[in-house]
Amino acid sequence: MSTAPALYLHPDRLFPAERGQRDIARRLYAAVCDLPIISPHGHTDPRWFADDLPFDNPAALLVQPDHYLLRMLYSQGVPLEQLGIPRADGAPVQDDTREVWRSFAAHYYLFRGTPSRLWLDHVFAVVFGLEQQLAPASADHYYERIDACLREPDFRPRALFERFNIEVLATTESPLDDLRHHDAIAASGWGGRVITTFRPDPVLDPEHDGFAANLQQLGELTGESVETFDGYLNALRNRREYFRRRGATATDHGHPSARTADLGDADKRALYDRVRSGQCTAQDAELFRAQMLTEMAAMSLEDGMVMQLHPGSYRNHNGFLLEQFGRDKGADIPVATEYVHALRPLLERFGNEPDFSLILFTLDETSYSRELAPLAGHYPALKLGPAWWFHDSPEGMRRYREQVTESAGFYNTVGFNDDTRAFLSIPARHDVARRVDCAFLARLVAEHRLGEDEAQELAADLSYHLAKRAYRL
Repeated sequence: MSTAPALYLHPDRLFPAERGQRDIARRLYAAVCDLPIISPHGHTDPRWFADDLPFDNPAALLVQPDHYLLRMLYSQGVPLEQLGIPRADGAPVQDDTREVWRSFAAHYYLFRGTPSRLWLDHVFAVVFGLEQQLAPASADHYYERIDACLREPDFRPRALFERFNIEVLATTESPLDDLRHHDAIAASGWGGRVITTFRPDPVLDPEHDGFAANLQQLGELTGESVETFDGYLNALRNRREYFRRRGATATDHGHPSARTADLGDADKRALYDRVRSGQCTAQDAELFRAQMLTEMAAMSLEDGMVMQLHPGSYRNHNGFLLEQFGRDKGADIPVATEYVHALRPLLERFGNEPDFSLILFTLDETSYSRELAPLAGHYPALKLGPAWWFHDSPEGMRRYREQVTESAGFYNTVGFNDDTRAFLSIPARHDVARRVDCAFLARLVAEHRLGEDEAQELAADLSYHLAKRAYRL
């Protein structure tokens, strides 16, 4: 095998270059690096933990499901067929997973400076014990080493869950999901805590694929008549309780905007009739989503589930790619998002309720200091989710702390969540967040804005305690 450069994870990575701050960051990090992982918002497959079967192969595990990787490779002209991504028309694609891996290795240099490179190098070095960088010269060695590891009992999903020191992991499911994998986990006697999250978008968004059929299925699952708005709300309450019995503590809402509404009873029913008939306009659809966020807030106050809202993504922006390969192939693009006026109807009803909790995320960094931090710094019901998706990177995390802390403080935020389908990257993502937060706190200590004892307490809160409290875990 030809040699590739050594793979080396520097112990001071992401810490300040200035020696005094770096020493403080080292001390802070040493006290939190081994804390258990709270992963309250993610998209890993519960089937992995229910069946506990070996993962298929390196390409299927690490490359093909990762939209971060697909979008970069596609942007540089790598055909998705070459990566083995199935086409909608069934036309041939690369089915040799070793060749898929070789293509990935040949283009790994594209990820220099990106968070994907940080996460993957951590996975390669820490999880699989690889000692050379991924490159064309090391591609086959990587594939064979990872493939051999995946056949060992220590690399099955439950063993990795325990090795990663995950205390609790939340998956995310449609309200139409039967949650049989969660039931199988509970019945297995395994001690790992894997819970579900209620994601009702398929039955709240009139523009969602198959919305009419989804409503019908919702009625069948619950025994409620969804022909009326009241029956529809009862069906949603029924499914929320179904999820709660399987461990859910939170709901998750991925709407195009943050708009909320608080219509009168007659107007709500008339709007629902238009939506259910399939005759609604785009304006009706947006108003219905807005109203349903307020209805979900009311239900959260009833049943105690934490509500999460992450708006502002133009889903599947590349129509050609959607047609050829389907959803979730890296073509979701951030859009500007307004919160102050959009959230006011919901906050007028529930913003002062001590038992209601709404966690806000954004893809629009311009809203941090102008809107989100002042809102969360005032309303008891609001908390800010971490830098998310396009911004869950070292610079994105730094910008987040710099822009929200002075208005919202640390304790109106909820720590870190990894929001990933890439199970093996969870420890890497949390490690990056802990390092960045310790570096930020070290600067405050060095500038005599915070005592080191306070910074140590904050580091533990940001790494572990805030997420556990915010998600009622």
